[in-house]
Amino acid sequence: MSQTCDHNCENCAQNCGDRTAPNSFLAQPKESTHVKKVIGVVSGKGGVGKSLVTAALASLARRRGLETAVLDSDITGPSIPKAFGLHDKAMGNQNGILPTLTKTGVKVMSLNLLLEDETEPVVWRGPIIAGTVKQFWTDVLWNDVDYMFIDMPPGTGDVALTVFQSIPLDGLIIVTTPQELVGMIVEKAVKMAQLMNIPVLALVENMSYVKCPDCGREIAIFGESHMEETAARLGIPLTARLPLDPTFASLVDAGQVEEVQSPELSALLDKLETM
Repeated sequence: MSQTCDHNCENCAQNCGDRTAPNSFLAQPKESTHVKKVIGVVSGKGGVGKSLVTAALASLARRRGLETAVLDSDITGPSIPKAFGLHDKAMGNQNGILPTLTKTGVKVMSLNLLLEDETEPVVWRGPIIAGTVKQFWTDVLWNDVDYMFIDMPPGTGDVALTVFQSIPLDGLIIVTTPQELVGMIVEKAVKMAQLMNIPVLALVENMSYVKCPDCGREIAIFGESHMEETAARLGIPLTARLPLDPTFASLVDAGQVEEVQSPELSALLDKLETM
């Protein structure tokens, strides 16, 4: 114990033997909220298809009859409502905020569902953004959820730290593309997860190849994939390679991500359900 100790363990960072407050930053959701599995979907940089993977996995899980939710923590670049074709504003009652339901019943909360104009920019500083993400966990009436997918902003900044510390994550899915630059940035995300003692469950390589419509040959337009070697070196157990498919993009642009068919993500979800 420090000689200047004021016995207020809640605001103290010292790990002494007289500590009485638990050393945990986990935030408590509403009493009605019961989430079985929380999976964060992250990327080291933007533009790799993280939100597509998040929305597609949630849609596939819902198609299997699972109660599914998406918490959109990408406050300054929310694309989840667009992918699901959601434009109605989120409502609330005296108990909290109600998530918006998609056509198939996926529960969604995103800042764009709270703004009067969905094209209005969010010009906020980091602590306010991080606090908003935390409120999406604590103040939303999620009720019973089998799988919650958290669409994370790119990078390893304030929001990622807030999610890692405040929400009881069961693991992470890291989304990448074949370029070597992106591969280097993936390691940053993996090392942050290791620092926070959060397991990395899977590595998804998006835009891995284009399939020739005539002969079916896979063409690696962004370079040869090194995903398997990267996953083995970093100790990531599951992998999936997604093709560069214009059908995906058109469905997302039309707000119809729930119609995406992806054998690769279906196989990944099969494995996630057994973990």
